[in-house]
Amino acid sequence: MENLKFRRAIYPGTFDPITNGHLDIIKRACAMFDEIVVAVAYNESKGPMFSLDERITMVKKVTQNFPKIKVVRFHSLLVNLAEELDSKIIIRGLRAVSDFEYELQMGYANASLKHDLETIYLMPSLENAFISSSVVRSILPFKGKIDHLIPEVILDDVQGKYK
Repeated sequence: MENLKFRRAIYPGTFDPITNGHLDIIKRACAMFDEIVVAVAYNESKGPMFSLDERITMVKKVTQNFPKIKVVRFHSLLVNLAEELDSKIIIRGLRAVSDFEYELQMGYANASLKHDLETIYLMPSLENAFISSSVVRSILPFKGKIDHLIPEVILDDVQGKYK
C-alpha cells in the first residue's frame, strides 16, 4: 500500500486586496492538497493600500468556508516559511506571459535556497485571467465598478478605502 503523506502547500502573496483571481487559484489548489497556507506578505516595499492586518482579515473572510485553508502573515524569506511550516510546495498564479519570466526566476531562486522546494504554477480560469490587485487599486479612486473583480464578502471593506 502506498504511504500517504499529508500535503501542505503555501500560496504566498501580498493580497492587496485578495481578488477573484486569487480565490480561483485557492479553490483549485484545495482540490490538490490537504492544506493550503495562504501566506500574506508584509512587503512594505510594494507600498500596499491595505495594512497587513486588513489584508489578513480580508483573506480570512474570503476563505472562512474553506476547511483546508490556514492564513498566516510572514516577513521573511519564503523558503524560511516553508521550512517552518514543513512544506515543500509553493503555489503561484500565472495570468500572462509577463508573469512567467518573473515567477520562473523566483521559483529557481527559491529552489536554489531549498533544494526540495517545488513551485507549482496555476493559471486562473479565463474569466479571471485579467484580474490583479493592481487593477482593483487603480479603479478604486475613481469609484469604478469592482464587484466582478473581488469576492462580495469584502466589497465593503475594499470600497471603504475611498468613501
